Amino acid sequence: MHSDSATSTFARHAVLSLSALIVIFPFLWIVAAGFKNQIDLLLGKFLFVPTWRNFEAIFNSTSDFARNFLNSIIVASTSMVLVLIVATLASYSLYRMRWPSWVLHSLLAWSVVFHMVPPITLAGAWFTMFRSLGLDNTLSGIILAHTTLNLPMALWMMGVFIRDVPNELVDAASMDGARTPQILRHVVLPIVRPGLAATGILSFIFSWNEFPVVLTLAQRQTATVPIGIGKYAQENTVAFTEMAAASTLSMLPAFLLLLIAQRFIVRGLTSGAVK
Repeated sequence: MHSDSATSTFARHAVLSLSALIVIFPFLWIVAAGFKNQIDLLLGKFLFVPTWRNFEAIFNSTSDFARNFLNSIIVASTSMVLVLIVATLASYSLYRMRWPSWVLHSLLAWSVVFHMVPPITLAGAWFTMFRSLGLDNTLSGIILAHTTLNLPMALWMMGVFIRDVPNELVDAASMDGARTPQILRHVVLPIVRPGLAATGILSFIFSWNEFPVVLTLAQRQTATVPIGIGKYAQENTVAFTEMAAASTLSMLPAFLLLLIAQRFIVRGLTSGAVK
């Protein structure tokens, strides 16, 4: 009996370890490629002498990668904050303000439909609109576009968390004279904090990785990291190792966010799975 249990545990750990290796291997390959010479990479050498040359190249005076990185930080952070604010207020209104049920269902259905529309189909209309408003080739225009793209996802996620806030707590605060802003700040937000963390992280990552809309709206001064990485693929040559080095650095913000907010993300993504 004890032997069967040990065998089952070993098999489970082996499957989990193999699954983790399959997921992690592409990232390890990219990181390793960033420390290789182009020749070593193309020859497929497993053993190599690490070099910092690729990382130095992407930060030299002729490269825009540092500017691309700063632009991505600004765009992803600002759009994440806007998405959280709008989604939280909209969810609270939909689930706590006693709207007719058709309003709630219609808005959620429309958000699903909008989320299924390929972003590239919206880029042309946004480019024309932002140019008429003087927002073309600005970080503000890209921030507004990313906020719009990520808002449906955030509305659904925050709606689930706010819907699950006990009515008794909100009613008790209301009976004590608390107004809506006070209820939101002192009752609702502390309870939905895991949802805010999970939604914020996903919004940040989606904005950080978004490519087609930025490709349409941005120029050299406002390009973000995905555009910067794409520049290493030219018509006649592809700088694979420099592209790998830039990709390695582009993983760092999302990786740090996941480490910092891991506890909240797990609680947020699994909330509602167990009652």
